[in-house]
Amino acid sequence: MKEVEANGGLGKISSRYVLAVLGSVGLGIVYGLKVNFHVAIVSMVNHTAVGGGGEHGDGGVQEDGPFIWSKLVQGLLLSSYFWGYLVAELPGGRVAELVSAKWVMFFAVAINIVCAILSPVMSELHYGALFVMRIAQGIGGGVSFPGMHVMLAHWAPPNERSVMSSIVYAGTALGTVVFILVSGIIAGKMGWQYVFYIEGAVSAIWLVLWGILIADSPASQRFISLEEREYIMKSLNQESGDAGKHEEKQPQMPWKAAFTSPAFLAILIAHTCSNWGWYMVLIELPLYMKSVLQFKISENAVLTALPFFCMWLFSMILSKLLDTLRAKNKINTTLARKLATGCASVIPLICFIALCYIESRGAAVALMTIAITAIGGMFCGFLSNHIDIAPNFAGTLMAITNTVATIPGIVVPIFVSELTKRDDSIASWRIIFWVTVALYIIEIAVYMTCGSGDEQSWNKSGQSEPSESQPLKPINAQANNTDKV
Repeated sequence: MKEVEANGGLGKISSRYVLAVLGSVGLGIVYGLKVNFHVAIVSMVNHTAVGGGGEHGDGGVQEDGPFIWSKLVQGLLLSSYFWGYLVAELPGGRVAELVSAKWVMFFAVAINIVCAILSPVMSELHYGALFVMRIAQGIGGGVSFPGMHVMLAHWAPPNERSVMSSIVYAGTALGTVVFILVSGIIAGKMGWQYVFYIEGAVSAIWLVLWGILIADSPASQRFISLEEREYIMKSLNQESGDAGKHEEKQPQMPWKAAFTSPAFLAILIAHTCSNWGWYMVLIELPLYMKSVLQFKISENAVLTALPFFCMWLFSMILSKLLDTLRAKNKINTTLARKLATGCASVIPLICFIALCYIESRGAAVALMTIAITAIGGMFCGFLSNHIDIAPNFAGTLMAITNTVATIPGIVVPIFVSELTKRDDSIASWRIIFWVTVALYIIEIAVYMTCGSGDEQSWNKSGQSEPSESQPLKPINAQANNTDKV
């Protein structure tokens, strides 16, 4: 990428926060266009013809749609997204690092939009064609996180990394709940086809804004003030002219050093265990409240949306607090990441223990809201940590941990289904919740012991010989390098 002349920013709005907001909206679109199919399929399927008796999911009567898809076909259509998601992450991470993270992210959103708009036509053609659309959307979803991680590595000053990461990744939660609510309204008022047409068409506006306003790095951004460019590049230990050198270096990923690094393995374990808890509150807690407490939270739009709004608000406040404390040298990066990850694990752990022994619907809703809110700490915790330890390979590291952390999304529904299909009483749910608690304990023990906010020596593999393993450094060893701008 070539360095270009800085022509000034967008008024008083800094270019890096334009990136953060558009990145958040982009991930919201990717996740929204993933979940809107879960809403639309209820109106697409002829439930009477396939033996559903016109009922679906929570027992509500649904108007029959045109497609006679068996339960197996429906399951394949819903799960096929993850097939594309899993295979795309690692290639997406490396392409973002070596070619262009901006255009990787553009591709991620574009392919989701195109496939969403084509979904009604493909559904009429054959469910196999819709199956291909879902896999393609999964490919886009798979490259989105690694792509955004590389963008943040190029754009986020260390003392603003928590805030920018939280802004970007909290978009996934907001996008999910907004699209679910809007999709239900569109499907009910206009028909299931318009869920895809309207949401796809409106989302396409993002492509224009991203293509014009965003660049891979401050050095290649025209819409930026010279002061902001110099501030970001100096904070990241870059100098004018580094953009041109980037193309020549293209460092090789130090696989062995990464997989023997306690700092990286701590992120991997934390991401995986945390996702188990995340999928548990996202998917299974509503089922628990329906089967055990006889309360269908999905029927209350406010209660469905409230936890995600609280999560977004909490992540913004926590990330700003941590970045402020880091800027004042009250805490360093390692402690900031551990505090945020602790919030995202200790508080949900307590909520799951409490759920084992309460019978009040109101208390269950409150505990679910508290758990989802606290999990928002992950955005400025372990989810930002890849950039701290190895900014040169942030996309690839995110691809690795996110691939492994997707496995709980597949295992959790199967695990819960097997335990509850014969007995869906509180006794079975206590086993489920205690398994979740145990995984949170593993996350807390490993991350608090081995987590680090220090840049690892193998991040410089393109410039010097990497060590094969990297022991943890003392917490304050690099405070001056990582925490000061």
